[in-house]
Amino acid sequence: MKTNRLKKIAVTTLGCKVNKYDSAVICEIIKRAGCSLVQVDQKADVYIVNTCTVTRRADYQSRRLIRRAHRLNPSAQIIVTGCYAQRASQKIEEIPGVDYIVGVGELERIADLIISPSKRDIPLVISGDIREKKEVGAYEISHFPKYTRAFLKVQDGCNSFCSYCVIPYSRGGSRSLRQKETIKSISKLADAGHREIVLTGIHLGSYGWDQTPSTTLANLIRSIEDNGFSGRIRLSSIEPAEFSDDLIEIISSSSLVCNHLHIPLQSGDDEILTKMRRPYKSLFFRELVQRLVSTIPDVNIGIDVIVGFPGETEDNFNNTLRLITDLPVGYLHVFPYSRRPGTPAADFPDQVDGKTARKRAQILRDLGNRKREEFYKSFVGRRQLILIESKRDKDTNYQKGFSRNYIPVLVDTDEDVMNKEISIVITGIQDGKVFGMVFQKQGDE
Repeated sequence: MKTNRLKKIAVTTLGCKVNKYDSAVICEIIKRAGCSLVQVDQKADVYIVNTCTVTRRADYQSRRLIRRAHRLNPSAQIIVTGCYAQRASQKIEEIPGVDYIVGVGELERIADLIISPSKRDIPLVISGDIREKKEVGAYEISHFPKYTRAFLKVQDGCNSFCSYCVIPYSRGGSRSLRQKETIKSISKLADAGHREIVLTGIHLGSYGWDQTPSTTLANLIRSIEDNGFSGRIRLSSIEPAEFSDDLIEIISSSSLVCNHLHIPLQSGDDEILTKMRRPYKSLFFRELVQRLVSTIPDVNIGIDVIVGFPGETEDNFNNTLRLITDLPVGYLHVFPYSRRPGTPAADFPDQVDGKTARKRAQILRDLGNRKREEFYKSFVGRRQLILIESKRDKDTNYQKGFSRNYIPVLVDTDEDVMNKEISIVITGIQDGKVFGMVFQKQGDE
């Protein structure tokens, strides 16, 4: 039997930043078990597939990655985890080669599974009732692999039950990482050299509401400031109704928090928003974005949109199109509605055909591309601080970094600036790429 140290393990991940964080936890478990990590396209002794189930396509991609792992090495152990494993374990049991199906609340069990000496004839499902989970596990990650920035899951689960979404069923109820554990994790990641940490969650804006005494995301940010972290804090997606006055104030005033926000709109039509069970109207969203833009200097706001929701007429879609056209946002993430069995919307009448949904999605993606280019152009000739990534741009071989408001900038410099925040001037845009040059101070400036 091979020793742990000789065992080669490959981890592949689908889905959101929360899943990327969970995979980082898995990689830490592997390292502590004395095993080695290999690329997902290499022959390994164990393949771990961290799945997503937010759309039908995500389900398909999850199954495809499992089958691909089995083809790469039919004798390898295959462990499947993530949201699809939590929600549809019976479907995964039918895929050849699968040995273990591990629910999203059972990551600590993987340490024992990877040293199991042989494959199983029948997959073993290790998955409890996710609704019973009341806290986010405090996993210590010494380094976030493959990224200059590190993701930190401070919240998990969702209580909203939008009519189209399966995430509450696969992630459970909203729960938060204790503030003390959050600060400890940030300190460890900072010591490992990470200059930017992305606070992430399924419902990040509800951070702390479940705790006793309750707290807030704004209070967490203040605590991070008070504990001396000197890098950048980026916030992942925040729901519209969760932008309190206090949160807006701390985002606008903090020297740590990046002026980059991502906010799910989902629809700009009030009738569709009601059917989606979204707790706001289009006017509320319009006024929120306008307030954020007027309060937070140079903020870049991205929004999520779903098209082709059941019953969405041409008029409903045009209301969404008009609203987004008017909004001062920097980019869009557009998704055709995906029918998810077990959700109320799956049984709604007037399901929109795929061709119509794809056409509407393309219209919004074209609008999003124009919004993105307009936002980038507004910064030509202006100075920005960018944090240089660990990998160069593959087309130009220039060094690549992101501004605090999430503009990707390419810089031609031979200086050793990797993982450093440097001052640049944006010089222009070509073929969708933003170029800059290192800012040289003049005199006593």
